[in-house]
Amino acid sequence: MRIAMLGPIAWRTPPEHYGPWERVTSLLTEGLVRRGIEVTLFATADSVTSARLEAISPHGYAEDESMDGRVWEALHVAHALALSGDFDLVHNQLDWLPLAFDASWHAPMVTTIHGFSGPGILPAYARARSALVSISDADRSPDLDYVATVHHGIDLSEFDDLPPAGDDLVVFGRIHPDKGIADAIAIARAAGRRLVICGIVQDAAYFAREVQPHIDGASVVYLGSVGPAERTRVLGGAAVLLHPIAFDEPFGLSVVEAMVCGTPVVAYRRGSMPEVIDDGVTGFVVSGRPEAVAAVPRAAGLDRRSVRARARERFDVERMVDDYLRVYRGVLERSPFVKSPEGSPLRWSNDPGTKHRRPPSADR
Repeated sequence: MRIAMLGPIAWRTPPEHYGPWERVTSLLTEGLVRRGIEVTLFATADSVTSARLEAISPHGYAEDESMDGRVWEALHVAHALALSGDFDLVHNQLDWLPLAFDASWHAPMVTTIHGFSGPGILPAYARARSALVSISDADRSPDLDYVATVHHGIDLSEFDDLPPAGDDLVVFGRIHPDKGIADAIAIARAAGRRLVICGIVQDAAYFAREVQPHIDGASVVYLGSVGPAERTRVLGGAAVLLHPIAFDEPFGLSVVEAMVCGTPVVAYRRGSMPEVIDDGVTGFVVSGRPEAVAAVPRAAGLDRRSVRARARERFDVERMVDDYLRVYRGVLERSPFVKSPEGSPLRWSNDPGTKHRRPPSADR
């Protein structure tokens, strides 16, 4: 089986700091390579992978103000499109843009929907022939058909060397109203605990107005965007992760990373949180600020070994790899791609009378 992994290019794959889509793309790519799958990763040129790397963008456009992300993403997709006939399947991790050229791909496609930026992008998904995968049942649109829900998995070995748990609360994610950083500050203050904030500033006005005035280095500490090593130290050393979101979270990678460290989570009841958190086992899902304050000591009292064990059972990267391999095989078995008599590249068959068959390499 030959897979083209079409990754995002806002950041390097894997990201050095922030970049959840890039992180999941890397985890899946490396997991597939470990299984002996032939994978070509389409990502930035500075990406680090054991797969074959194809790149147009020299580095992530989010870290270079001179780069127009729209232009580089278009060039990136065009490069993958031109080479798509070399593969049995393309796995799109890049949102809606590759779907705009749906009829031109030379291999069947699987698209992981990492979240919807708004209803305006739904037409690109609705018209696509790509097999669609949701990252949580909560994030499914009633207007779309899906082949599977695949929860993210993480490399558990990255979270083995853990510090002893302390008393601090932590909030981990981009500094934006969606992530409820101001609520986290209020919850920590009411709970009588120090708060450690980690994440990139995505909304500068919100940061200046709602967050920065409270940062004093004592009761509220801001560490900025942290890399993998520091992430494990911060998450593993916290008493509780706060996730008081103000939007319907599609998944919540930092929530799973905290739980894998044994750190319980207190999260608002939005989006995927009731699906990801085992209430009363790995944390608590609450309906607002007062409930969150009351839940902090209860969460801190949960058995961290049980939190860790349950999270590792559910969110191991190898489970994610297994799930996607099942998706790939199912798509290839019912693929509407056929070889023309001339032996030209695989293309969509628009003839309803055509008997579709699997590509010759699908059984590899």
